[in-house]
Amino acid sequence: MAYKQKVSTCLWFNTEAEDAAKFYVSLFDKSRITTVSRYGKDLPMPEGTVLTVVFELAGTEFMALNGGPQFKFTEASSMVVLCDTQAEIDRLWGALLAGGGREHQCGWLKDRYGLPWQIVPARLRDMMKDADQARADRVMAAVMKMVKLDIAKLEAAYKGA
Repeated sequence: MAYKQKVSTCLWFNTEAEDAAKFYVSLFDKSRITTVSRYGKDLPMPEGTVLTVVFELAGTEFMALNGGPQFKFTEASSMVVLCDTQAEIDRLWGALLAGGGREHQCGWLKDRYGLPWQIVPARLRDMMKDADQARADRVMAAVMKMVKLDIAKLEAAYKGA
């Protein structure tokens, strides 16, 4: 069988893999669940329990695994979403925080499942690599003062306004 991607990400959940995958695919265009596998007899979870869910977010494949409570997500890795508009940032920010998520500094949040996300303007990458270091520094200083990122304020910092 040929696979779309040679490298993909596996997200370890306690028992919420299917619920999380359904939630995530509801947030992005070009997203869907492609396969669900279940635990069989004599395995760590009851027979019939969801083992893995393979899903696509905006065309990128991921796998969610129900592996038990041994491992938790940390900010050492996160889902980064590049947004074109403030409306997109606002929509995703609100949706990912709903149901028990927690916001953090600099455009980071953890959703209700504990998965870390960075919701950032796509334009931020260009601003940060500007040859004019003073511009990049002003933008980074603005980012450090924000929780949810604000494109208009970042653009103002970039322009020195």
